[in-house]
Amino acid sequence: MDERRGPPSAEEVRGEICQEILRIHEETYGKGAGRAHAFIGEGFVVVVLDEPELLPNEKFLIDHGKHETVIQVRTQYQHAIQASFRAAIERATGRKVVSFASTISMDEPRFAAEIFRLEQSPG
Repeated sequence: MDERRGPPSAEEVRGEICQEILRIHEETYGKGAGRAHAFIGEGFVVVVLDEPELLPNEKFLIDHGKHETVIQVRTQYQHAIQASFRAAIERATGRKVVSFASTISMDEPRFAAEIFRLEQSPG
């Protein structure tokens, strides 16, 4: 029998986004994050990562008052690997990502946010 499935539910899309962003973080940093939360709005996707794990060198820098250095390096890195993030969002949503922003807070509890602006929906 030919079972046809409708488009994925909003919950399925959010789940796929969270799973993929966590996977990319773990593969590229060698460390992941505690949890991911995806928020899908009209024309944008925001992914918040709770408790991103720090690398030993990042922990050392933070312990020595160099929070801004870690933030700058991570922000630059996020922009360097944004093609992987964009592709994951585009696969999950079926819409093109037209711009990307990333931020991280080193204040406890740490979090990072990846923000994706989507192309306008047709119609």
